[in-house]
Amino acid sequence: MAAGGSTQQRRREMAAASAAAISGAGRCRLSKIGATRRPPPARVRVAVRLRPFVDGTAGASDPPCVRGMDSCSLEIANWRNHQETLKYQFDAFYGERSTQQDIYAGSVQPILRHLLEGQNASVLAYGPTGAGKTHTMLGSPEQPGVIPRALMDLLQLTREEGAEGRPWALSVTMSYLEIYQEKVLDLLDPASGDLVIREDCRGNILIPGLSQKPISSFADFERHFLPASRNRTVGATRLNQRSSRSHAVLLVKVDQRERLAPFRQREGKLYLIDLAGSEDNRRTGNKGLRLKESGAINTSLFVLGKVVDALNQGLPRVPYRDSKLTRLLQDSLGGSAHSILIANIAPERRFYLDTVSALNFAARSKEVINRPFTNESLQPHALGPVKLSQKELLGPPEAKRARGPEEEEIGSPEPMAAPASASQKLSPLQKLSSMDPAMLERLLSLDRLLASQGSQGAPLLSTPKRERMVLMKTRLKTKQKELEAKMLAQKAEEKENHCPTMLRPLSHRTVTGAKPLKKAVVMPLQLIQEQAASPNAEIHILKNKGRKRKLESLDALEPEEKAEDCWELQISPELLAHGRQKILDLLNEGSARDLRSLQRIGPKKAQLIVGWRELHGPFSQVEDLERVEGITGKQMESFLKANILGLAAGQRCGAS
Repeated sequence: MAAGGSTQQRRREMAAASAAAISGAGRCRLSKIGATRRPPPARVRVAVRLRPFVDGTAGASDPPCVRGMDSCSLEIANWRNHQETLKYQFDAFYGERSTQQDIYAGSVQPILRHLLEGQNASVLAYGPTGAGKTHTMLGSPEQPGVIPRALMDLLQLTREEGAEGRPWALSVTMSYLEIYQEKVLDLLDPASGDLVIREDCRGNILIPGLSQKPISSFADFERHFLPASRNRTVGATRLNQRSSRSHAVLLVKVDQRERLAPFRQREGKLYLIDLAGSEDNRRTGNKGLRLKESGAINTSLFVLGKVVDALNQGLPRVPYRDSKLTRLLQDSLGGSAHSILIANIAPERRFYLDTVSALNFAARSKEVINRPFTNESLQPHALGPVKLSQKELLGPPEAKRARGPEEEEIGSPEPMAAPASASQKLSPLQKLSSMDPAMLERLLSLDRLLASQGSQGAPLLSTPKRERMVLMKTRLKTKQKELEAKMLAQKAEEKENHCPTMLRPLSHRTVTGAKPLKKAVVMPLQLIQEQAASPNAEIHILKNKGRKRKLESLDALEPEEKAEDCWELQISPELLAHGRQKILDLLNEGSARDLRSLQRIGPKKAQLIVGWRELHGPFSQVEDLERVEGITGKQMESFLKANILGLAAGQRCGAS
């Protein structure tokens, strides 16, 4: 009865999924919880393992600093007050007598079922150096650790679920890498060098170029894993003869493909991470390269603590990118994975501070919330195959190279034959096999709608890009010819009527020579009368010497650039000498107010002239005015021209 009920439920799920695919769900990511609901939260589970003493006995001289209270709690001495103890509560606590099977069956084995549902899972071994992390993850041939036990059970599950007659076909691949001094190295292919960590459009973390080995049995796993484990970087310190100098990450990917409609596919990832331990260089005695390795390990673990704190505090920015380790663990902490943290601690009192630090980190980590979801999508071959020719399967550049020389010489392509089916009415330059099924269905519906409405000309969806370009060029040429014919007809009509209706462009006029300079004649009234009596009398003329004009064409409406007017004074010697003498008398005897009557002399310059005269005595000639501070030679020249001409004109006018 139970089998029959599960079969009916399975059929209902498949029917619902088929209806969703036909309605346009497409190759989008699906989830069992629905598209509108958020994935349920899953807290990071934390287990603590206390390793036994190294020598196997706990002497009275060195009692343990940690004591287990029950299967989920422990207590440790308070270093501030030895009369008190610090109590911690976790999801599981494994004491000194716990075995590898206890840890695997109690914490790791339950999360393997999520991989068959298309969800991610991760197991992290954390703790100080020498606390037994590598032993917990790898173990020994007599006592295998988490990694061999998990792979053995996972491969057994995939063989059972992917057997013939089951709805899903399963495949398993593995990758193995290490993070050594902030470098991502492929342990399966050590010659690949430093790899980069990327993030796809869906937020999944991936490493391009990382080797993936398919495995179908545990023998296949050992054939790849054991040689790769020897490539991991290890070194000897005072606390551990085989200390891990890098973070090792084993990535196992489970791909599922549905054998029946709607041909869904799922992908689940399992991260098995053996973190390098934090080190106190005062006790490990690291020097040189070991000191550099220790610095890189402690830095990455410090960033890991910052990520956990940021997630617990709800900060807007989580520093995943500050370290390669946290970037790779983005799914495991605050991401979409079911995470298990196994904190390894030591009972010796000399590891007390490291033990307290590891317990505090574990206590903060159990507050981190993940949101796992099912990575499910439709397979690309969910729709029936479409038979296309070789040229139709090629893109535009490849199709152009595939065309023969006869087709290249033809300007416009020949009309294509009528398609046999609706699916072949699409553009032959686009691969239909890689198109979104929902988009393909909408395009086919639109094409059928246009055909039912009786659209004229070539169908929209069956018009290749080359044919559309030729059609657009033909229409543009036709439009251009119509405009040219219209202009010619309008010009012919203007010639017949001799009344142009349009403004013709003005012809450019070439200027061969410059206009003569303007001349300004300034003569006193008496000289004008003398000139009338004597035609040969001398005329005092003020010429425009330096005026420039920029010639411009009639079609350029730019403003004229007027140069500064420079006037040259041409006057009789008698009048010039008289003006100089009068200016000199005014400079030597006049007050500041009298000096201001001169042109180009303001209050400031008048005071300067009076002060210079009191200091140095009278002026001997008018040119001595240049010696006054603040009066330049150019100002002196303009001063003489303006004042001599003004005094001369005033003298003639007064005499008349």
